[in-house]
Formats: sequence, C-alpha cells, structure tokens
Amino acid sequence: MAPDHVAGAWSWVRQVVAWFVLLAAIAVLAVAVIVPRIAGATPYAVQTGSMQPTYPPGTLVVTKPVDNADIGIGTPITYQLDSGRSTVVTHRVVGVRLGADGKNWFQTQGDANNAPDEELVRPIQVRGEVWYDVPYLGRLNAVLTGSQHQLLVFLVAGALVAYALLMFGSALRDRARDRRGETTDVGRHRELAS
Repeated sequence: MAPDHVAGAWSWVRQVVAWFVLLAAIAVLAVAVIVPRIAGATPYAVQTGSMQPTYPPGTLVVTKPVDNADIGIGTPITYQLDSGRSTVVTHRVVGVRLGADGKNWFQTQGDANNAPDEELVRPIQVRGEVWYDVPYLGRLNAVLTGSQHQLLVFLVAGALVAYALLMFGSALRDRARDRRGETTDVGRHRELAS
C-alpha cells in the first residue's frame, strides 16, 4: 500500500475516533446535566445496593418532580430521609395510604430488600419519581461537588468548542491545499500538452 494511502487511512480513523469521542462527551453532558436542568429534574447518584438489580451502586438516577396523586404502587421515587435534609433515598412504592392531611403517604421498599421501609414517606419528603437512569455515570456525579459540576461543564464545553474550531481550521487548510494542488496539476497538464 502506498504511503499516501496509509496516511489517508490513519487520518480517517483518527477523525472517526475523534468524532466518536466528541459525540460521546456531548451525550454524557446532555444526559447528566443539560436535560435534567431544562426539564426541572435533579440527578442523584445511587450509593447503596438496596435497589439492585434495577439501579446498582454507581447509577445516575434523574428524578423529575411529580404530583403526589400521580405516584402509585410500583413507582420508583426519590425522597428525603428526613424532611428538609439533603440525604435522599430512591426506593419503589409498595403501598399508598391516605394521610391525616388528605394526601397520599407512601410505603417504600428497595428492590433488593426483604421488607418494606419502617417509616412512611410523607408528601413533603418526595423529590420526585425516577425519570431515567444511566449506569456508572453516578460514580462521577458522586465525587463532584456543585461547583465542580459547573467547572466540568465549562471545561467540556470549552474543549468541544476548541475541538470544533480546530476541525474547522483543519478543513479550511486542507481545502486551500487541495485548491493549490489542483491548480498546479492543471498547469502541469498544460505544460505537457504544449
């Protein structure tokens, strides 16, 4: 195989890999940050095995607010362990009871647990129902703080813009090089013909 063909093949492979990485980074950013923010949802990282095999540790669950009356048996919900505190749990609703306040209270249980949770979940504790989940992405979410999330978003966005500019500049350079090469080839053909 000619050296030009090998170089062209490697160039093509590099571009395919680069585009794959670029699209994967955009997809991860969209799934973990952009889509939840637009939809008013919140991403959480699963820390324990109580919801295995559905949501193993390290899974990112995105929870979307839902009306209390729309939560039924079988719905996986994310709720605060103690009202007003930041610690949350994602478990499945296994029972619904009408509370003294006229609203539904929920009996929950982890899929891997043998018994329902002892305490009923009050409506004020519910953060929402699980909208979607992404395996393994929760590990990254768990190690980053809020400001680190923001910094990561800016870094990834900046890297994507820089990469796009690099690719655009490279394409312009290649196009200019091809035009110069075509002009030179046409000039050579004219010289040979005369």
